[in-house]
Amino acid sequence: MILQTFPDLESLSQAAAQLFARLAAEAVKTRGRFSVALSGGSTPRRTYEILAKPPYREQIAWDRVHVFWGDERCVPLSDPRSNARLAREAWLDHVPVPQKQTHPISCQPAAGAGAREYESLLRDFFGENPPRLDLVLLGLGADGHTASLFPYDPALIEGEHWTATVQVPGEDIRRVTLTPVLINQAAVVAFLAAGAAKAGALREVLQGPREPRRLPAQLINPDHGEIYWLADREAAKEIKIHPRAT
Repeated sequence: MILQTFPDLESLSQAAAQLFARLAAEAVKTRGRFSVALSGGSTPRRTYEILAKPPYREQIAWDRVHVFWGDERCVPLSDPRSNARLAREAWLDHVPVPQKQTHPISCQPAAGAGAREYESLLRDFFGENPPRLDLVLLGLGADGHTASLFPYDPALIEGEHWTATVQVPGEDIRRVTLTPVLINQAAVVAFLAAGAAKAGALREVLQGPREPRRLPAQLINPDHGEIYWLADREAAKEIKIHPRAT
């Protein structure tokens, strides 16, 4: 595990963009393509905006990039709550990724069907090869959730399927999420955590007792890959050991 802290969200986002660019270049050079699963939420937006502008807009081989999503709310693409809409507006509409290589999650005609369709799409993409995404970007909720893996949800104990449906208590919509079965096959997982509201969760996930049903982010530990935690100073303020600072 690599834990890095940054003074603020801007420097964290710059580091995340640099990591994306480095991994993309390495993957394209060795395998001819780069696959990434994106996070929703407010924290990655700035990273997406940075990737949409020079120098990354010109440096990255966008025609070799394949974009997936780690989770999605079952809302239309036009809905402000859509993770795909966020990524498109901040980034993907501004770089030449072929449309056929962007794969938003659709819940049509229903969440369960959408989850099955997305798993089928992923299985077709990887074929006979291990389902090894080159990069999975994740956020961290104040309750310890990540993607749409929420505390005590049945999706946490899924042992076979790559996707699952989720109903968050209090929400009037369902969600589709990648499961740890798939996420933990990734070459690199990068968590982005920013703001004081994430400090308690970050400390508990990294340094508290192992309680993955209560703290789903603890389930993420790539089997044969690397995991990065990129946190701003406020999010990392309760960490008891001194992390590598940047």
